[in-house]
Amino acid sequence: MNACTTDRLGQPVAPGDRVRILDVTTDPDMDEDDLDMFMDMIGSTCDVERIDSDGAAWVAIWWNGGEGTLMTMVGLLPGQMEKTAG
Repeated sequence: MNACTTDRLGQPVAPGDRVRILDVTTDPDMDEDDLDMFMDMIGSTCDVERIDSDGAAWVAIWWNGGEGTLMTMVGLLPGQMEKTAG
């Protein structure tokens, strides 16, 4: 498993680094509520949880919803994120 990937600028990204989400890949069969939730992630800054074998950086987003606190994880490709300072 890769311990590192890169962001859209070619900067190295590893677990624990903070990235800003620039874009997400959605499923065309996704319902409108889920699509809205994923699109709302764009612009968020979060910590990278892990890097998978394809080089995607997985981040978790926490939501306050009608069912309580929810978590969604999304895998970001290099062009979908930018490493932030700190």
